[in-house]
Amino acid sequence: MENFREILRFALFTINEQTITVGQLLLVFAVLLIGYYLIHKSNKLIVARLTKQDIDRDLVLLIQRLYLIVTLVLLGLVALSFLNVPLTAFAFVSGALAIGIGFGAQNIVNNFISGWILMWERPIRIGDFLEIGEVKGTVETINTRSTRIRRTDGVHLLIPNSQLLETMVVNWTLIDRLLRGHVRVGVAYGSPVKKVAELIEQAARDHKDVLATPEPLVIFEDFGDSALIFDLYFWIHAVGERDLRVIRSDIRFAIDELFARNEIVIAFPQRDIHVDGALRIEKSTI
Repeated sequence: MENFREILRFALFTINEQTITVGQLLLVFAVLLIGYYLIHKSNKLIVARLTKQDIDRDLVLLIQRLYLIVTLVLLGLVALSFLNVPLTAFAFVSGALAIGIGFGAQNIVNNFISGWILMWERPIRIGDFLEIGEVKGTVETINTRSTRIRRTDGVHLLIPNSQLLETMVVNWTLIDRLLRGHVRVGVAYGSPVKKVAELIEQAARDHKDVLATPEPLVIFEDFGDSALIFDLYFWIHAVGERDLRVIRSDIRFAIDELFARNEIVIAFPQRDIHVDGALRIEKSTI
């Protein structure tokens, strides 16, 4: 027993005239282990309760991150107090760390700060549909360094947070999920244009996802080279481009069916050929 006590009192090193023993080090290790376990469990409990109260997922994520940072800092301070090490002992280390961050970790710090800006200001939220250059996808989570996006083809992307603040990002669902759709169709010359407009509008109104307000609008756009051009504009509530494309496809199917019933011909490219001089056709003997 005495030998064990001597092992616990054995001095390992000295920091700022404070001797650190084996016993103190083991005590700090136990405190950190138990403290981290309690923080992890309490964090899951807080998130579960906030989720049951239908609080916004972005706010839950922000509270979770703040709680983790504050509790881990407090845990570190408690560990230092067990070692009897004052914070001034780390003044030199913190200064050297700041210099190292300034020269070698600018991108990491930039992305870290950008992540907190995104979570605090919430220009981008979990569930939003984003368009970044040629990338389109849904935000799944906003981490402190990067944001995870699920692309429309199912591939997951990690985009640095600083890129979301420094480049142009199209957020399809920033304010609401209201989207305008557009379908263009051309009919043959000689078609009854008012009847055509009525049928196109009917195809939009009959779709369950097309909003009645703002109401669908049909525009007789132009006299084309080979067709009379009509444009249909309508509004829907959609999450992203996929929903809009599906609804446009449904409306095109409906227009084609209505035109077939009413003998309206959808135009196709036509050209008139004029031949100067005599045209001679010879019958082949083969």
